[in-house]
Amino acid sequence: MDERGKKVVVIPEVVLNSGKKMPVLGFGTGVFGSPPPAQTLALILLDAIELGYRHFDTAALYGTEEAVGLAITQALDRGLIKTRDELFITSKLWCTDAHHDLVLPALKLTLQLGLEYVDLYLIHWPVRMKQGTPAIPNSKEDFLPFDIMGTWEAMEECYRLGLAKSIGVSNFGTKKLSQILDNGTIPPAVNQVEINPSWQQGNLRDFCKGKGVHVTAWSPLGFYGATSWAPKPWIDYAIIKDIAAAKGKSVAQVILRSIIQQGEVSAISRSFNRERMKDNAQIFDWELSEDEMNKIKEIPQRRLGVGDFFVSEDGQYKSVDDLWDGNP
Repeated sequence: MDERGKKVVVIPEVVLNSGKKMPVLGFGTGVFGSPPPAQTLALILLDAIELGYRHFDTAALYGTEEAVGLAITQALDRGLIKTRDELFITSKLWCTDAHHDLVLPALKLTLQLGLEYVDLYLIHWPVRMKQGTPAIPNSKEDFLPFDIMGTWEAMEECYRLGLAKSIGVSNFGTKKLSQILDNGTIPPAVNQVEINPSWQQGNLRDFCKGKGVHVTAWSPLGFYGATSWAPKPWIDYAIIKDIAAAKGKSVAQVILRSIIQQGEVSAISRSFNRERMKDNAQIFDWELSEDEMNKIKEIPQRRLGVGDFFVSEDGQYKSVDDLWDGNP
């Protein structure tokens, strides 16, 4: 219960290699197309805070950082939280700023939207594009060479300045992660990647676990949640539907539970519907059986977010295999 007597879900936390604690279930703010107006989204985020969410995931690409800043201010004003430190905010460096000299200015621009610091700052993709390039590049001319270590050194500086309490990466395969782990001073705290029933990433999860890098799942609902953009042929989650019906849970609850129950993995869910927001957070007082977990592992595997728009014969990644370090 909060101070006003309302029931609030308590979301467990994981301790990152930076020593910082991060809630294992985050609230995503990325949308396809234009995001809601900042104040509209801020009100949705306030609902999420009321329900118990404390981890909010945004990015320069999403256009939702301002809404997150507004929500923090208003949550403090309403007494939903006592201090900013009660929240965990993740944001991400976009590809047009993935260069040593552009990282710190990009983070400072993020912070101008109502934040003093971010709890976690990620390199969104291992890709660099020219300033002004759209999110999905139009031609090979949009790409520039991506200097992993130069960019990471600037991320480390953001950490040292206290502007990012933890730093990490997103959409990095094992080879690119190894470059940072072998040559950097500060290891990535998190690798945020696609994980869902149809792309379970066992090899990458094992690699990260062995290196002390926490894995966070984006698009955790997979083909069940990607109704507007999933590639064909569709993968049916009939096994999960059966498990959900037997347990009296929603399909989304079973999927989120299956990801987090693996251990060493957190998830970013996104729904702007209050009831679904509430349901998605109610996954910590029950478990899936070993048999149910094994059935989910049998679902056919295919990546949703292939990232083929970052591939060019004349670019840094000449194939999807190059982009994903041999695990396309």
